[in-house]
Amino acid sequence: MSTGIIDKTSQQAPARKPSAAKAWLKAIELTSRIEAQPGRLFADVVEDWAGQQSGRTALISDAETYDYGALARRINRYSRWALSSGVRKGDTVALLMANRADYVACWLGISRIGAVVALINPKLVGRSLAHCIDAASPCHVIVAQELADVLAAAAPLMKSQCLVWTHGGSREERGIEAALERLDDSPLSPDERGEVTINDRALLIYTSGTTGLPKAASISHRRILNWGFWFAGLTDATPQDRLYDCLPLCHSVGGIVAPCSMLAVGGSAVVVEKFSAREFWHDIVRYDCTLFQYIGELCRYLLKAPPSEYEYRHQLRLACGNGLRGDIWEDFAARFAIPRILEFYAATEGNFSLYNVEGKVGAIGRVPPLLAHRFPANIVKVDADTGAPLRNADGLCIACARGEIGEAVGRIGVADDGGGRFEGYTDAGETEKKILRDVFAKGDAWFRTGDLMTVDEKGYFHFVDRVGDTFRWKGENVATSEVNDAVRDCPGVVDATTYGVIVPGTDGRAGMSAIVVDDEFDLAAFAEHLAERLPPYAHPLFVRVSASLDSTETFKQKKSELAREGFDPGTVSEPLFLKDPKSGAYVPLDAELHARLLSGAVRL
Repeated sequence: MSTGIIDKTSQQAPARKPSAAKAWLKAIELTSRIEAQPGRLFADVVEDWAGQQSGRTALISDAETYDYGALARRINRYSRWALSSGVRKGDTVALLMANRADYVACWLGISRIGAVVALINPKLVGRSLAHCIDAASPCHVIVAQELADVLAAAAPLMKSQCLVWTHGGSREERGIEAALERLDDSPLSPDERGEVTINDRALLIYTSGTTGLPKAASISHRRILNWGFWFAGLTDATPQDRLYDCLPLCHSVGGIVAPCSMLAVGGSAVVVEKFSAREFWHDIVRYDCTLFQYIGELCRYLLKAPPSEYEYRHQLRLACGNGLRGDIWEDFAARFAIPRILEFYAATEGNFSLYNVEGKVGAIGRVPPLLAHRFPANIVKVDADTGAPLRNADGLCIACARGEIGEAVGRIGVADDGGGRFEGYTDAGETEKKILRDVFAKGDAWFRTGDLMTVDEKGYFHFVDRVGDTFRWKGENVATSEVNDAVRDCPGVVDATTYGVIVPGTDGRAGMSAIVVDDEFDLAAFAEHLAERLPPYAHPLFVRVSASLDSTETFKQKKSELAREGFDPGTVSEPLFLKDPKSGAYVPLDAELHARLLSGAVRL
C-alpha cells in the first residue's frame, strides 16, 4: 500500500472529445464481454490489472492510498475474513462507513465469495438506521470506529441479531483491522471463490422510492460490471485518467459508477470524504484529476463560490453526472473551462438509463436509435393529483406526445428481447409496486421510474419533477412519509403533513412541514428530536404552524394548496419558521428574512 498522495504514472492525456457514435460503440464493446464470462466478477477485473500494472495508483483517499497490487491483496484479505467468520454465499454483511478507499476494497472482497454487502448511509440515525439494517438482515456489521456510538444508539430499535466489527484502529476482539492482518493476501483458490456468477446478488443499495422508509435495492454482479464498463466507454476512460469522487460511496453513482469506471480500465479514483466548495479546485489540481463526478447541486455551489486561484489551472477533460440544470449549464462550463459535460439519468434499481453524450444543454439524455430496440423507454400520461397512470378504453396506458409531461417507464426484460432487467428490492411487495402492467399490450410489464419527464422533437428527455411525495434535496431523495412520521412523534405535535417546496436558486425541493401543536410544543426540543430521528438532509427546512390540516374523506392529506402557498409570509398568515443553516435552530421567517432568502443572501 502506498502512502503518497500522488504518483506520476497517471498523468494528464491530451484533451480528447470523441464523437457521440464512438462513445456509444466503445460502451457497447466493453460491456459485450460481460455475458461471455459469467464467472468473472469485478474483483477479477482489479486482479487482472494488478497483474499488468501492480504499482499504478488505483484508489486514493486521505485515510489510505492503494495501488492495484495493494488493492488486489486487500480484497483477498476481506474475502478470507468473510470465509473465516462463517459468512457463506447469500449471507449479508452490512457496511457502515464514511468515504475512504478501503470502503471499495471491503465490498469487493466480501461480495467476491458470494456474500451480499448492504451499503448503509453513514448519515442515518435512530429508527431510519435500524430499519435499513433490519431490511438487510445481516449476520455481521462492519462499522467505522467514529460511527460505533451511532450504531449502538440504534441497536435497541433493531430486530436483527448480528455481530459488530469495528473498523479503524481497534485492537479489540472484533476489530476488523486485527482480523485482516492475520489473513493471507494471495489470490483465492477455486474452492475459496466458490461458484459465484454475475447473476448473483452482490450489494444492497438503499433508495427512498416514492413512499415510506428506504428500500434495499438488489444489485447483481452483472449490474456492477455493466455500470463500470458502460461509463468507462462513454467517458472514453484510459489508464491515464484520474477521477475525483466526492459523492457518497453508499450510493450507486458515487460508490459504483465513479470508482468502477476507472478501475474497469486501469485508471485511478480519488475518494474524498465529502464535497467542499472551498477545497474542490485545489483537490482537482493537486491530484491531477482529468474527470470528476457531480450532482447538480454540487455544480451550483461551485458556481456561487468565490473565485479560486486553482479553478483555471486544472487538467480536466470531462465532468460526468446528473442533475445539471439548463439554467446554469453554460455558465458552469464557461467559468471553469470544462471541455465536455456528460449528463445522464439513471436510478439505482432502474432498468434503463439515458445519456446526453452530445452535450445538449438541459437534457438528461436519450436512447440512441441503435439501442432503441434493446432498451425501450417511454412516457405515459398520469393523473396530476394521484400519480396513477391514465388508461384508454382498452385498459392500456396512454403514451405522451412530444412535449407532454408524463411518467417515464422502461420495459422489463432482457436486452435481446427488447427490455432491461429489473432486479427489485428485498421486499417483494415493494418490488411489485414499481411494476406497471398492461402498458402498451396485455401482459407486458414496465418499470415505473417515479419521475415526470418530457421528450422534445429530437428525442431528448428532459426531467420535470418527481411523481408523488418524494422530493430531492442535497442530492438525496427524501420520502415525506418518513419525515412526517418523525415530525408527528415529537411531543407537542398533534398533526402534521410534509411536502416539498421550490426555493429559487437551488436544485430540487426543500422539505416543509405544516404542523398542528398544543401547549407542550417547543421549537428547540423539536429541532433536537429531528436530529435524533433523521439525517440532516431530511429535516424540514420550513415549518408552518397551522390551526388545522385538511384531509380527504379517506384521510389523505391535502398538500397541493400548502405547497403552492409555500413559505411566503406575504401569502401565509400563519406562523412560519426557517431552520437556520448555521445554528440548526428554527427561527421566525418574517418578510425581511424571506427577502434575504430569495436574494441568495441566506444559503441553505
